[in-house]
Amino acid sequence: MEIRALQAKATQIRMDLLQMIAQAQTGHTGGSLSNTDILTALYYRVMNIDPAQPKAQDRDRFILSKGHSVESLWSILADRGFFPKEELATFSKFGTKLIGHPNNKVPGVEMNTGALGHGLAVAVGMALAAKKDGAAYRTYCLMGDGEQAEGSVWEAAMAGAHYKLDNLVGIIDRNRLQISGTTEDVMGLDPLEDKWTAFGWHVVSIDGNDMQALVETFEAIPAHEGKPTLVMANTVKGKGVSFAENVPHWHHHVPNQAELEKALAELAAAFDNYEQKGQAGI
Repeated sequence: MEIRALQAKATQIRMDLLQMIAQAQTGHTGGSLSNTDILTALYYRVMNIDPAQPKAQDRDRFILSKGHSVESLWSILADRGFFPKEELATFSKFGTKLIGHPNNKVPGVEMNTGALGHGLAVAVGMALAAKKDGAAYRTYCLMGDGEQAEGSVWEAAMAGAHYKLDNLVGIIDRNRLQISGTTEDVMGLDPLEDKWTAFGWHVVSIDGNDMQALVETFEAIPAHEGKPTLVMANTVKGKGVSFAENVPHWHHHVPNQAELEKALAELAAAFDNYEQKGQAGI
């Protein structure tokens, strides 16, 4: 997909996940909205994946380590055809496979996540396996910024650099908010880029809601041979819904009917704008 098409797709995914959360009356809304652009760039442009062959040996691997923000992933996997889109209506219902965290019983999901701090360690193992097998696939791991307080993240970071895993891409959804407040109030992280650099990673800091920047960054990897890459994706929690942006309450807030209608109207207007600009070649 070209950039305008990706922007329109991300807007559609935001509408889908909001309706899914409202119908289920549960979900992690703010973080799913902030990471939607990242997942859209990966799943519609960057990663080598095939919904018809979700276990293909040469597929790129993706791990959502911040597993609570699964709504964007479910929406994208359904839209890409990993499972019927109608199943989104079962989200968080009794007996569903689409639970509130990634579930590897669903095609396209590599591992169950939810307990924060585990994803990067598994991603290191996948990337190391590819190196040993001489395989070309890459492994991508999306973490939350609140998750950076987990010591296991830094153990994995050391291992990734030690084994020179330039086929490994860590991404941090740096929206600076977690359920109990700002990351800097709960457990100060800055200067976060310097910490990852000190652990031996090549660090790229970008606007994580800028589709052009995301695509250019992902497509330039590996920028440094022999080093894993950390993409510091500076995002806005609640992105795309004006009254939810940077509001801590929206971490786990379920929109009521009035809020849902207002949010969908804003997103529909943005979608139309992207579509019109795309058709005009702008």
